[in-house]
Amino acid sequence: MKYIVFGSALFSACILAGAGGAGAAQSTGDYLSRPLRMIVPFSPGGASDIIGRIIVSSGLSEELGQQIVVDNRAGANGNIGAQIVASAAADGYTFMFGSVGVISINPSLYLSSNLKPMRDFVAVTQVADIPGALVVHPSVPANSVTDLIKYGMAHPGKLNFGSSGTGSINQLQMESFIRTAGIKLVHVPFKGGGPAALALLANQVQVMLSTLSTPLQYVKAERLRILAVIAPQRRPEFPEVPTMAESGFPSMVTGTWQGLFFPKGTPRSIVDRLYGAAVRVLERKEVIARVTNAGGAVATSRSPEAFAAFVASETERWATLVRELGLVVK
Repeated sequence: MKYIVFGSALFSACILAGAGGAGAAQSTGDYLSRPLRMIVPFSPGGASDIIGRIIVSSGLSEELGQQIVVDNRAGANGNIGAQIVASAAADGYTFMFGSVGVISINPSLYLSSNLKPMRDFVAVTQVADIPGALVVHPSVPANSVTDLIKYGMAHPGKLNFGSSGTGSINQLQMESFIRTAGIKLVHVPFKGGGPAALALLANQVQVMLSTLSTPLQYVKAERLRILAVIAPQRRPEFPEVPTMAESGFPSMVTGTWQGLFFPKGTPRSIVDRLYGAAVRVLERKEVIARVTNAGGAVATSRSPEAFAAFVASETERWATLVRELGLVVK
């Protein structure tokens, strides 16, 4: 029997049984005899929490025939929750709703961390892709990316920008934007996208480049203003809002992907069980609609192997940007 582990070819059962401990070696005949736990390594209200809960509440528990408890474990830019999953028994009862930040960005930032996602997790499937959004507080006199750049050049250091944490994809994308635009903004990190959005609402920070789902309701209520989206094309929620590429930043076209991950050594039969259940849920029209309404887009992998290959390529892509920015979190 074969297993998938990030950054490697397929490993044999005997190798991963030694790495995964007793959980990998036990029989899976009694699997799903008790509730499962899905770790979301960020605070409630952020993109991962919103999309993760949609998937669970819309049928993942039903497909598996067992209750799933959503457990938010924020901190260290997702590493705390990820470490809980990496240290869990490889018996299929604990899995993670992970994101590009936790899996593909953090390894290049937290060089002293014992957590190594490409070693410590098993790929299941991608679940969603969430476009980004450049959002400002209404007090900022800008109705376009060009306006923001002009204001930033005239008032260097006056504007603060929030992110879901130091080294998060929000910060990395904004740092890339700032460097290209030639302006100076002050970074204020928070523990998750939800707290960062609340700070933006309170005018504690004035700018944020976040996943679209986080400020979506506030933009619709005109409590925040959206200047552009990070996506290949304009979003149906805001057809009048240009993309970052249309605004002069052609490299800013990809959003934030999310997916499901087990601890290393999890039996392939269990990986396949969750994979099949997740794909069936994500094919439901009502789920597609709910994810879309939350600012995301459903995206599933052809197989766990395909997802593992995708994650490996993403890890290298973000490592290159981290090196260019010289970011390291100790």
